[in-house]
Amino acid sequence: MNRLKTAVLMTVLTVILVLIGEWIGGISGMLWFLLLGVAMNGFSYFFSDRIALAMAHAQPVTEQEAPQLYAIVRDLCERANLPMPRIYITPDPQPNAFATGRNPSHAAVACTQGILQMLEPWELEGVLAHEISHVRNRDILISSIAAVLAGAITSIARILQFGWLFGGNDDERDNPLALIGQLLMIILAPLAAALVQLSISRSREFAADASGAKLLGTGEPLAQALEKIDSAAQRIPSYSASPSTAHLYIINPLKARDWTTLFSTHPPTAERIRRLLAMHF
Repeated sequence: MNRLKTAVLMTVLTVILVLIGEWIGGISGMLWFLLLGVAMNGFSYFFSDRIALAMAHAQPVTEQEAPQLYAIVRDLCERANLPMPRIYITPDPQPNAFATGRNPSHAAVACTQGILQMLEPWELEGVLAHEISHVRNRDILISSIAAVLAGAITSIARILQFGWLFGGNDDERDNPLALIGQLLMIILAPLAAALVQLSISRSREFAADASGAKLLGTGEPLAQALEKIDSAAQRIPSYSASPSTAHLYIINPLKARDWTTLFSTHPPTAERIRRLLAMHF
């Protein structure tokens, strides 16, 4: 099912790119942006994890540098019968975490400095069980690709907006219909990319919560961790997350910016906690 979702995601975001190309350059623009979409899909399949980690300013850590973190992840991977992922730490003071990669053999788990400092070991175990569940559920590929393609589409739309404001074709500016079309493309392209992210993210968060709780035999550690992280995310801004990567994190890292919550990529934290505490094993 996740492979099908990945294919659909690639198709939808490629179509958005093609529409942008048609608006810029007609048929030739469509062809160029189709080639761009195909190239981006291939690139994001193989390198989306590296891009996501680089955007988060994540640095790899050794077992000697983070023995407790390695011990928790190794134990969870043994329980889940998964290979050990690469371990990263980001300098972000906001408590948060995410997993990325194209499959369990090429997975990476990243924790912020904030989460390592704030959570108790058993709460951190709940968070990491959630992230390892993303790896086991094989939904890290679709979320990683979404981050790359949605970010690219948003960037292209911003370039078009800049070009329209400070240049453009005079004939098009005199045509009200063309003007409306340009404005709609500038506004709707990044909005469509954001909505695609939203549609794939909420359901997978509930699934990873449940899988992580089953892995531990209890949902209480993750429930307590989510309550702490959600509260901190509203007070402590993230310095490395962006709208294109927000869906990767266990809690929306942009909660401190009120305008970003309109299309939140995460389900309500209170509902996640309720479901976790209601689980029986």
